[in-house]
Amino acid sequence: MTWRATVLTLFPDMFPGALGQSLAGRALAAGIWSLETRDIRDSAADRNRRVDDTPFGGGAGMVMRPDVVDAALANVADRRPIIYLTPRGKPFVQDDARRLAVAPGVILLCGRYEGVDQRVIEARGAEEMSVGDFVLSGGELPAMLVLDASVRLLPGVMGASESAEEESFAGGLLEYPHYTRPAEWQGRAVPPVLLSGNHAAIAAWRRNAAETITKERRPDLWAARAHA
Repeated sequence: MTWRATVLTLFPDMFPGALGQSLAGRALAAGIWSLETRDIRDSAADRNRRVDDTPFGGGAGMVMRPDVVDAALANVADRRPIIYLTPRGKPFVQDDARRLAVAPGVILLCGRYEGVDQRVIEARGAEEMSVGDFVLSGGELPAMLVLDASVRLLPGVMGASESAEEESFAGGLLEYPHYTRPAEWQGRAVPPVLLSGNHAAIAAWRRNAAETITKERRPDLWAARAHA
């Protein structure tokens, strides 16, 4: 069954963008997943296709109207999870990508302006997710990140089945360093154990390297493993 992605946005021409290339692009062409974009303006009731209004309580900027966003969601809502991309959302992590990859697909709501009226988010049971502690102009780039992270985990997308098992965040660790030919480059040699042919020693070195890097760069991940 094809994994279905629907993106609700004010800028549908931004897609597929990077998703049309590399692994995601090949999988899209092969029919492993499908991508549908819907212009939220098409759900506006007035002739000017207005999707936003001033915020109650005052303040800068505009807010996307609940009636317009709800009408857009009503046209696509099904058993797929709905995700609203917003800086204040729960951090999107690898476990979320895994969860979405085994779902029938996903509906992604891309906010603009100051965001979306909270009432429609609650009424539709949308998950609020963030791709990082920074603010972008809208939810389109975060939507692409969510899709790329999820699509690459679909069966048949990655060439080697073990790739997803050894990369960063598998088992709560960052990935170990990688090396290839030449064995010596600019006076820097590949760690000798990787040239030894001793698979047990190589596995132990990689595990130790992954743990060391995780402790140094992501103490939050290391602490989470300790309490798991």
